[in-house]
Parts: sequence; structure tokens; C-alpha cells
Amino acid sequence: MRTRTLLATIVSACGLITLAGPAPATVPAPEGGSQLSTQVAHVRHHTAAYRHPGPARAAGYALLRDAAGIACIDDPAGGMGVHLVNGDLVGDGTVRANHPEALVYEPTRHGKRLVAVEYVVFRADWRAHHPTGRPQLFGRSFELQRADNRYGLPPFFELHLWAWKHNPAGLFDDWNPRVSCR
Repeated sequence: MRTRTLLATIVSACGLITLAGPAPATVPAPEGGSQLSTQVAHVRHHTAAYRHPGPARAAGYALLRDAAGIACIDDPAGGMGVHLVNGDLVGDGTVRANHPEALVYEPTRHGKRLVAVEYVVFRADWRAHHPTGRPQLFGRSFELQRADNRYGLPPFFELHLWAWKHNPAGLFDDWNPRVSCR
């Protein structure tokens, strides 16, 4: 009897997996425990509609180019990809885990696909409400990009989260050696 019950449970579970469709690209569980894993899962849930750039553009995200006109950002350390940025979110002076200011796409032969999100807040906007310290999410402090940054923007705080593609350099590292603009 136990064997039949176990077999029925396995068959039912397989049926549910089949009904759910193919799984998204897997991203290993982040270091930092179950709380961080849960937070990343929430970010993935809230950004799933933007797996491709069309819906992101419809939601107010627009292409960001650096000061040299380059849209796909890479470096010998790895790539970031193509950034679509929501200017209203960047300029609001806040950071919210489920509402990233930027969506980062990797160009592939099948089009661009979401690989990361980036949280961005201008330093002046942050300082207007927080005279000291840096923004933090997921237990991590944001990095400061100074006025001489490649985008020609005023100083800003930023934090990448590779929620959609594994980054062997780290979940929050700016550069992903597995992302290329070529």
C-alpha cells in the first residue's frame, strides 16, 4: 500500500511539473542562506514579465548608452550587457528590491534576454533623505560611481543582482565573465 501511495505521489508531482512547463534558466541558490534565496526569488517573480525587452520598454524602461554611445557594456573582467533604465525610478531617491531601476539584458542570437537587475539612485537624491551612509539591499551596501563615470552621469550608487544568470564572480559583482557583448 505504501509503495502505491508513493508511486501515485511521484506520478502526480511529475504531472504538475509537466503542466508548469519548462523551467527557467537555473541560477544556483545564492550564498547567504534561505532569506537571501527568498529575496532573489521575489525579485525574479517581480521581473519575470521583463524577460524580453518589449514589455520593459512598454513599462517605461529605455536604452542607456554610455558617454561614448556604447549600449552593451563589457570589460576584460566580463560583461554587464545592455541596460534598460526607468528614469522615474532612478530619480525617485529610493531603492526597492522588487522595483529595480535598471534591467540588464544579454544579447544572444535569439535576441536579448534578462540576466540581471541593477538598483541605481543618484547620490544627491539619496543624500536628500539620508545624510550619511549608502543604500543597502539584501544586506549589501551599494557601490558609489563617482562623477567621472563612463556614463557621464552625476555620482550615483548602484548594486547589481544577477537574478537571472549565474555569475561565478558573485551574485552582486558588477561584471559577469559569462556575459558577452560579442
